[in-house]
Amino acid sequence: MKKLLLLVALPFIFAFTFLPQGNSYDSTVETDQFKPIFINSVKLDGEMGRRIDVTINNNLLVLDADKDFLLPFEARKGFGGGYIGLGKLIDATATLAANTKDSRVIALKEHLVNHVLGHQEADGYVGLFPAPNRMGKLWDIHEVQYIAWGLLRDFELFGKQESLTGARKVADYLILNWQKLPPNWNEGGVAPHVAVTGLERTMLALHRVTGEKKYLDFVCQTRKLPEWDLPIIVGRQPGIEGHMYAYLSRTLALLELYRETGDNQLMRVPKRATDFMLNNDGLMLTGSGGQWEIWTNDQDGRGALGETCATAYQIRIYDAMLRQKGESFWGDLMERTIFNTLFAAQSPNGRQIRYFAPTEGKREYHPDDIYCCPNNYRRIIAELPAFVYYTTDKGVAVNLYTASKAELTLQKGQKLVLQQETAYPSDGKVKLKLSMTKPTKFELKLRIPGWAAETKVAVNGQNVSQQIRTGEYLPIEREWKTGDVVTLDMPMPFRLIEGRQRQAGRVAIMRGPMVYCLNPSQNEKFKGLDGIELSRIILDPSTMTLVPDSTLRPDGTACKVKGWKASFGMSVPPHQFELTLKEFPDPDGQQTYFSLSDMKPAVPDELFR
Repeated sequence: MKKLLLLVALPFIFAFTFLPQGNSYDSTVETDQFKPIFINSVKLDGEMGRRIDVTINNNLLVLDADKDFLLPFEARKGFGGGYIGLGKLIDATATLAANTKDSRVIALKEHLVNHVLGHQEADGYVGLFPAPNRMGKLWDIHEVQYIAWGLLRDFELFGKQESLTGARKVADYLILNWQKLPPNWNEGGVAPHVAVTGLERTMLALHRVTGEKKYLDFVCQTRKLPEWDLPIIVGRQPGIEGHMYAYLSRTLALLELYRETGDNQLMRVPKRATDFMLNNDGLMLTGSGGQWEIWTNDQDGRGALGETCATAYQIRIYDAMLRQKGESFWGDLMERTIFNTLFAAQSPNGRQIRYFAPTEGKREYHPDDIYCCPNNYRRIIAELPAFVYYTTDKGVAVNLYTASKAELTLQKGQKLVLQQETAYPSDGKVKLKLSMTKPTKFELKLRIPGWAAETKVAVNGQNVSQQIRTGEYLPIEREWKTGDVVTLDMPMPFRLIEGRQRQAGRVAIMRGPMVYCLNPSQNEKFKGLDGIELSRIILDPSTMTLVPDSTLRPDGTACKVKGWKASFGMSVPPHQFELTLKEFPDPDGQQTYFSLSDMKPAVPDELFR
């Protein structure tokens, strides 16, 4: 076990250096307020744990991995769409295997990895194309470098030396052949940074693990990542430079450089991206963003909204910002996005995965198991255990609320077991049980969401003395011992959230982190109506009632509310119908915003003011 933990920790142990000027390298600088814990140290239950389970049992383990993922790499005849996502699948499988220790997942991981290594060519190539068409074909570099990432992940989590060797051979192949690319190699009309999405992160990870300077040089000198300063480009244009997923992937690479260097110049693009999302209408209230994969700011909720790949990288960006700054706001964003947009990207039974997750109109599933979105969904679901707890210089922070158990090591080496009992997000009651080998003084930080007014926190039945502020972490410092219990009671009244831009003059119903939406099939009057007509339904907020609903998840919730259809009349008519609004992941949900006869009860969204 000690050997395994050391291997898992390798990315955080090896020195990471950066080229600030000339050819001199500075030593590692650690900037984070919060530190991640090992993925195999947290067991999730609740809805997050259920999503992991259904992803494994109803999606990952029922794929035809040989036919759909491996066979094209044996044939080396190219592929119709140019991309499959094998590396992403390896990454997701390895992460799920390490977290769950499920023998079936471990066996699949071994099968995928051994097949790739067995078919890797002598020069390191592992892609889809025959020799004359390699690298220059659109998405080949994208595909190949993610295979290196997946192999590296296998080494980090399982210590398989052959996987590290294979990842290095892939990276060395890319570096050697990069200068041979013709000027017009991106023949698909896609900007180079989009065509090689993820490349910089893979090379940076290899540098962290191996300490080899050539991987960092490729990122900083060849790819010139520190100089990248692309503005936010709204709308799908030639080159698709405004591709949200690609932009956020490179932004995350910059944040990883910053983590090791503290160079503030590297923060200009991350600040631009987060400012656009949060302060310039770049995100919907569900946490989704983008139209047709591209940045947008008009709050259009229909059609190709919220690409799943972008959603996955948004969550990673929020994690990076949370670790850097230690601000609870980023945790609020994470839970909003996870419980709504992310879980809406998968069918409740886990089998199907979406390309987009609109807030208005019909939602459609991705037609098959390959390509970016299905695989990026599997990857981010596998990473959820890493976002619940973090360690700090003073102790531990609880970021997400979900039934779970974590085994942590504090800064002074003390072992701590945290067990979280809760039905969150169905209600706001959370119980944390602590267990350790001896009494230890440390700080326990609890995220108090921005919506959670009048939250109460108690330790062993006694209310805490300090002021509890919404939108901040509550620090509780004391000598803790086995058997101590911390309880949180976060009231969850319904909130009527004001719409922005195209949604102005309407409201969405929220409770805690959850957004509610209308499935029109429940009422004959609404069948066949589109989003515009459904948005004209007028709700009576005084009739909102919380009811249980287990159609989407165990212990789920719904909102019953009465209303009427808009008309020319000025007086308030009698209620014409009663609606049941379900949680946003409802696969048949088609409308999120509605009208009111009086907007006075509406409030701004606490995340996007």
